[in-house]
Amino acid sequence: MNTPANPDSALREPNGPLSVGARSFEVGGIAQRYHVYGDGPVCVVHSGGPGIFWEYMRMPLLERHLTMVYVEPIGTGGSGRLPSHPHGYTRDRYSRFLAVLTNRLGVEKVHLLGHSHGAFVAAYHALHRAERLAGVVLYGGAPVTGPEHGEEAGRRVQEFAAKYADHPGLADVLAAFGAMSSIADDASTLAVARGVLPSYFADYWGNEERFGPVRDAVRATYVSGLDEDLCPDVIDDRAALKGLDLPTLVVVGRHDVICGPRWSRELHELIHGSRLVVLENSGHLGHIEEPEPFRDAVLDFVTDTL
Repeated sequence: MNTPANPDSALREPNGPLSVGARSFEVGGIAQRYHVYGDGPVCVVHSGGPGIFWEYMRMPLLERHLTMVYVEPIGTGGSGRLPSHPHGYTRDRYSRFLAVLTNRLGVEKVHLLGHSHGAFVAAYHALHRAERLAGVVLYGGAPVTGPEHGEEAGRRVQEFAAKYADHPGLADVLAAFGAMSSIADDASTLAVARGVLPSYFADYWGNEERFGPVRDAVRATYVSGLDEDLCPDVIDDRAALKGLDLPTLVVVGRHDVICGPRWSRELHELIHGSRLVVLENSGHLGHIEEPEPFRDAVLDFVTDTL
């Protein structure tokens, strides 16, 4: 594990764009809020969902070596909502806000780390607005959404169900998956997010004392996944990713049921020169389950691509 050098200290002055704490700015009258922790080269983090609040992405071990800039995605928390809310939160929209943020930070290059749906956003940003990027981390992502992705996730959930067939909590997890298609408001979004979460860990019930507080702390807002015209923001990046010319790290948990190793292997094969790290004892939340290996993978990548 390498320790990168610190950024220009002038950028860390009180009330500067990289001063520690919550910061915000406006784009077209919509507030974009973000949170800064740590010191060192800048890593911008985009959380998943869409609609999951940013806090679950806190990575204290990386904050010891990097300036972690956690984006509070528009439509969630203290960031503003689109006039078309809960619709209109496309990857292009998120990417445009990321472009303004990275320009405002005042450093020549940043690394971008996207988790889950945030990995789809990060891939889009790397393909279309990479000018300020030194590298991109696609964590728990995939090159496609739609039926093929859904079928693979369904297969992985069935494997999870077979593994925990005798556990009394399984019925609630499967009920939450069944309720995904009927999500229509903040309350149902939160209920499903917390309901499915045991399946997002390699062994939630064997470590419930450790992971239960993570589940209880999850917050979420209903984001439809449709654009302003109520059309799905369907993703298939396979062709485009073959031309991606940006250092890329792909990270996945061996037991991830939502965006499992199949998809990360495909991302790795599509993106020339990419690195692939598989966390052997993690599900979809490797930065929580295996924080040290996750930290080492990201730090080594950042150091090598500065």
